[in-house]
Amino acid sequence: MRELLPSGRHRVAVASSTAPAEVELDEPAADEAPEVDRPWIVIVWNDPINLMSYVTFVLQKLFGYSHDKAEALMLDVHHKGRAVVSSGTKEKAELDVFRLHEHGLWATMQQD
Repeated sequence: MRELLPSGRHRVAVASSTAPAEVELDEPAADEAPEVDRPWIVIVWNDPINLMSYVTFVLQKLFGYSHDKAEALMLDVHHKGRAVVSSGTKEKAELDVFRLHEHGLWATMQQD
């Protein structure tokens, strides 16, 4: 038996010798749909230290980009100050940022 309470909670009758006769459960309201997972993006930022050729090399090495794709991303970093170099789950973005930091590049992640 289920009964909707004014608070939006449900009262459910439980048949068990060790449990109370009724238990209140929290359930999300119908208008509270769970947020769809949004991908995380990894951003490489311009810095005054690394050579453009080195940034291109790192992007090719870490992400398997062709020379042309890596060079285009590097030019975005150079001219626009940043470029999105990967996207995916939070765990993947964290790993990508870590690897970029290990290669001396400035990188951050954020939800898209």
